[in-house]
Amino acid sequence: MNDTQYLSKKFTFDNSYARLPERFYVRLSPTKVPVPKLIKLNEELALELGLDPEVLKTPIGVEILSGNCIPDGAEPLAMAYAGHQFGNWVPELGDGRALLLGELIGLDGIRRDIQLKGSGPTPFSRMGDGRAVLGPILREYIISEGMNGLGIPTARTLSAALTGEKIMREQLFPGAILTRVAQSHVRVGTFEYFSARKDIEGLGLLADYVIRRHFPDAGKSKNPYSALLYEVAVRQANLIAKWMLFGFIHGVMNTDNMQIVGETIDYGPCAFLDTYQPDMVFSSIDHMGRYAFGNQPKIAQWNLICLGQAMLPLISDDEDSAISQVKEAIGIFSTIYEEKWTSGIIAKLGFVNKIDGDIQIAQDLLHHMAENEADFTLTFRRLCDLSVKSSDFDGHVRDLFGYSKEFDEWIIRWRRRLLIEGLGDPDRKSAMETVNPAFIPRNHLVEEAIRDALNQDFGLFEKLLKVYKEPFKYQPEFKHFMKPPLAHQKVHQTFCGT
Repeated sequence: MNDTQYLSKKFTFDNSYARLPERFYVRLSPTKVPVPKLIKLNEELALELGLDPEVLKTPIGVEILSGNCIPDGAEPLAMAYAGHQFGNWVPELGDGRALLLGELIGLDGIRRDIQLKGSGPTPFSRMGDGRAVLGPILREYIISEGMNGLGIPTARTLSAALTGEKIMREQLFPGAILTRVAQSHVRVGTFEYFSARKDIEGLGLLADYVIRRHFPDAGKSKNPYSALLYEVAVRQANLIAKWMLFGFIHGVMNTDNMQIVGETIDYGPCAFLDTYQPDMVFSSIDHMGRYAFGNQPKIAQWNLICLGQAMLPLISDDEDSAISQVKEAIGIFSTIYEEKWTSGIIAKLGFVNKIDGDIQIAQDLLHHMAENEADFTLTFRRLCDLSVKSSDFDGHVRDLFGYSKEFDEWIIRWRRRLLIEGLGDPDRKSAMETVNPAFIPRNHLVEEAIRDALNQDFGLFEKLLKVYKEPFKYQPEFKHFMKPPLAHQKVHQTFCGT
């Protein structure tokens, strides 16, 4: 058996989305690239998918990962969807530079989409070239794998490859292609697409598909569609709470970029906070701050309202009843979000059991962090090191706040609260370090890795991927990656890369 036959056998596709009616997508093959060259294969993820990393690294494996060779069973297609972009309605979007190859069922029994990003133009490209360039591809690889290490639900990257092309953006850049793995690529905008066309049959087929594949318990409910909306709201609440607890800013929370099953997807101008600023915006296209860090929970709920509006005809023939059920289902978002964020923030502070006043302690710390431009990640990580009964090492944290009498008073309150827990310093420190990472994908490091890669040096890229596999573990050989950026290293804007 040759490598081509072996790989075709290992890619045991079972493409449920391709069995939906053809108005859900457009079938087409990736545009071939001249000289594909593998940059990085995620061997751990390949094994989880039941694939052989060594064969994927062979020439035929690289041909598959670059879109030049379609393995048996794959059915490449560009998915159709619509969306609200920065609050403005766009009736047709769709995959403009990506193709869903098919679906694999991993060794864990979970069905996942395999998608090529940067695979060439599609009918949804809107005059674009359908290609991707090296920088944004590496950015997605680093940050998506960093998110996975932090325990934040996310699409993941199976591989990144150069295409041997030069792609024009603001200047010529090396072309690249990414193989993305996600539990689903169905978006809020997918539902909006059929709703806007008054295609109630299509809307029902889509909802039934999502229920069967992702939310089977909803199918057992008296009203499966209302139950589906409820489950989606719960997933979104869990996801956004994690974003907020780790200082992640998505940057483009359009309804076409928000996935139904609650994974982070469509990494464009995303970033992590350095200094804590609730109104922080990095995205170069977010001129009004719509998707600022502190706005993310309410934007997620706004997107759910769009989903609920799209699903109204499925939920009930009676409009008043449908609206009531949508409000009830979406209402769970705020409840779950507050529960998850609250439990998360008190754990970050070392509190085991929530008592009255805990949230005020947390909010006061965030206020002092904002006033003093303290680093978000380092503040919580350095709190882990402090003793409950001694202030000998307070300077480790105090250095982040300058001269702040208010923060000194806060530390006293925090210690008094910790005494109630009765935990010894080692146990508390250990518990806090499991929720307060030492390492995050800091913007300046990601940008430095990209600059190096444009000069054909992938050393920093490789190091960052290694560090972000275990972000909660102190790794002394990489302690310099914990540091916030110096003034000249700060990243002020991030870009989509399209």
